[in-house]
Amino acid sequence: MKKTAAIIGAGIAGIASAIRLANKGYDVHVFEANSYPGGKLSSFDVKGYRFDAGPSLFTLPHLVEELFEISGKNPKAYFDYIRLDEACRYFWDDGVRLTAHANQRAFAQEIEEKLSEPSVHVLAHLKDSAVKYNVTEKLFLHRSLHKISTYFNRDAFKGYANMHRLDAFTTMNSANERRFQNPRVVQLFNRYATYNGSDPYQTPATMNIIPHLEYNIGAFFPKKGMVSITESLVKLAEELGVKFYYNTKVEKIETSGNRVTKLIFDANTSAPDTYDIVVSNMDVVNTFRKLLPEAKQPERILRQPKSSSALIFYWGVKKSFAELGLHNIFFSNDYRAEFEHLFQQKTLYSDPTVYINITSKHKPDDAPKGGENWFILVNAPNNEGQDWEALIAQSRQDVLRKVSHNLGVNIADFIECEEILDPRSIESKTSSSQGALYGNSSNNRFAAFLRHANFSREFKNLYFVGGSVHPGGGIPLAILSAKIATDLVDS
Repeated sequence: MKKTAAIIGAGIAGIASAIRLANKGYDVHVFEANSYPGGKLSSFDVKGYRFDAGPSLFTLPHLVEELFEISGKNPKAYFDYIRLDEACRYFWDDGVRLTAHANQRAFAQEIEEKLSEPSVHVLAHLKDSAVKYNVTEKLFLHRSLHKISTYFNRDAFKGYANMHRLDAFTTMNSANERRFQNPRVVQLFNRYATYNGSDPYQTPATMNIIPHLEYNIGAFFPKKGMVSITESLVKLAEELGVKFYYNTKVEKIETSGNRVTKLIFDANTSAPDTYDIVVSNMDVVNTFRKLLPEAKQPERILRQPKSSSALIFYWGVKKSFAELGLHNIFFSNDYRAEFEHLFQQKTLYSDPTVYINITSKHKPDDAPKGGENWFILVNAPNNEGQDWEALIAQSRQDVLRKVSHNLGVNIADFIECEEILDPRSIESKTSSSQGALYGNSSNNRFAAFLRHANFSREFKNLYFVGGSVHPGGGIPLAILSAKIATDLVDS
């Protein structure tokens, strides 16, 4: 008789876990409170405009392809993507514009021409980013940090020999100020702290590994949009026999002794309620607080400061802008003040850095002819009960002012439709504690060790995946969490 596995949550880590467990011979059931899979990695349509709801940057595509390959499938038959020629377009309010080319030397030369920063500084930074990644990848990203075996193998000893290269005892900003002469280049590379919801003035310089993903490996675009990652993996999972139960919320995990014994649902379902193993893709804080309220609570981890959240405007814009690309950044004039507002004052800054993603640049049917689908993101504090209605109204005006200034037109005149996602709705739709996008923040050098393990020390058959546990948030790390957790099932 097949062993059985329940997955709580159909986020990308939950889907990846289901695929891996199905390949291990498990009968897998996935329970999702929403009517759709993917969590943040979903999409919606409004008046002819299609929007990817959440993650907009695709890196490390081999991690998605691996899920097809271990299943004996050709990834191209399910999912296809292109490598981008440029990573991002940058704008400053004084009219300076810069294109971050995918080619390293072209990127470095562009920075030298536009910002008078020697290209050798940029190339050295990208080389150093690769070194940091190579030191940490197999030691920290592919293995559990909470198993003793992780620290006694060839990869570990190689990592120990190169620990001094990680810059764990200085901040990202301090390291970048040492490297670069021009404050705008510092700002450009400081922004990578936001890729895991952190503050470049606090997070360790180890986080300078992140540019390696875009410039040394590459930034990519799924031909059918980011949601096609979810759609293709769900299709694969279903072909492997995985059963998805939507609109089915798990209310409680019952336990006895050192094992999970039963799932309690919020409504009648035809699914069984007992399983050999349970994997929670729900935010680890809410897993413990809501599903395991009687279990021992890992307070030190659950009470860690949370990452930033986001305020997102989805605008259907009835005009095309040639100066914009797929990824665009309009920088704040005072980056330090912006992060002080986010992490110390827990509010939005009046001159925010604005990110605009426009998938219709590569997928024209995402917008009506002559229009564009704008996904506008402003970094926001996590939800602590702020007056969000007032903050949203003010931020909308700040975004319009900044973007209109840079593009030389009144953007408000071209907005045909609008949807808004804020930290409260992120929290309610994805069960992310406080609406934090990446679980705990990485604003100290020990952050990697202050994420919950991918397994339970108390319950032998309970595992954890997703952006709130090891190794962290974002599509690649969420997929890796599934690999780590399901490998632990074997052991």
